[in-house]
Amino acid sequence: MKRLRALLCGAATAALATAGLGAFAAQQASGASADATALSNRWYAAAPYLMPHDNNPPNAGAIMDATGLKAFQLAFVLAPNGGGCSPTWDGTSPVSSDTAVASVISAIRAKGGDVSVSIGGYGGTKLGQACSDAASTAAAYQQVITKYQLKAIDFDLEEPEYENAAAIAHEIGAAKILQQNNPGLYVSVTTAGTADGTGWFGKQMLNEAKSQGFTPNNFSIMPFDGGFNGSAAQTSALTNFNSILQSTFGWDAATAYAHEGFSGMNGRSDTGEYFSQADFQTVLDYATSHHMDRFTFWSLNRDRQCTPPDNNGQTSGTCSSVAQSDWDFAKYAVKFAGVTPPTTTPPTTPPPGGSCTAAAWSSSAVYTADNTVSYGGHTWKAKWWTQNETPGTTGEWGVWQDLGAC
Repeated sequence: MKRLRALLCGAATAALATAGLGAFAAQQASGASADATALSNRWYAAAPYLMPHDNNPPNAGAIMDATGLKAFQLAFVLAPNGGGCSPTWDGTSPVSSDTAVASVISAIRAKGGDVSVSIGGYGGTKLGQACSDAASTAAAYQQVITKYQLKAIDFDLEEPEYENAAAIAHEIGAAKILQQNNPGLYVSVTTAGTADGTGWFGKQMLNEAKSQGFTPNNFSIMPFDGGFNGSAAQTSALTNFNSILQSTFGWDAATAYAHEGFSGMNGRSDTGEYFSQADFQTVLDYATSHHMDRFTFWSLNRDRQCTPPDNNGQTSGTCSSVAQSDWDFAKYAVKFAGVTPPTTTPPTTPPPGGSCTAAAWSSSAVYTADNTVSYGGHTWKAKWWTQNETPGTTGEWGVWQDLGAC
């Protein structure tokens, strides 16, 4: 995936502060929280990409509350920009000394979620290029798995690395070693998509996996930035990619689909293609009806509306360039995981009146914090708690507060 770095002031510190995770920083001095419980593989398969250091990172907890999402694909781990075989975030922030991303992970886990980490992406120097062999590449990635106690990892193998046969051999070999040394680790391999499924370099990567006897949970393609426009072109590419998996590994169609994944791009792509909410629903229907293993997208940083909504026909790293409500696209990943996203529409029933804080009441809907509704000349704010009265999360119980009277 292309990073689409936002031209914004303030770097990682300001961006991570937006996530509202400062309270976790102290406990994260030595790494992510140790008490995380693994999610089902379906959640790791549905984890959308999130850049925690760039492109105006959104508040992961707010996304969880608004959509029901539980898993995030944090991107990207690369080799150091100055050279060397050690993992860094975006080539600049060493994983070994990281506390900022660890705080993001801890906050997500504190709300019952978890993360996968993606290595590679479009551009930058990958560890498969910088390390001397598969074993040293795997050792670098093992540092990431150990540091953050990961139960899932994504190998995003694309330009320019996937044009380097030695680097791809290192990456595939490393993935195999990690799979063997970390029982139960969910491993996805993501690569470029074409109308034919994937291109020559993608097919060579599959052949390398076959030659090494490596089978991940899925091989995912990215059917965008390659002359696609809408869901019909994407589902056609997924069908063609299924045939490639069959011919490469000797699988039948069902087995190939069980090892196939989709990684889309929400809204306007880098090359001016458009993928709407309806397109995502169509591809989701295809993925679920064919029992595919993965459905994800690039990225949550972009899953919000631009100003103006079409962003003047430009692609942004921080918004989608299509009309939408916040986190519209994340809800399709939630559906793939098998969960019905909550509604975030404020109720139409008039709020109770008479005091600054009214009596508690229940509803069949689920709301996020800061919903407001106007009634009787006042602006009312809904503050919601779970039924066990835990502040700051969603649930069915809440109180109305009259903002005009308080």
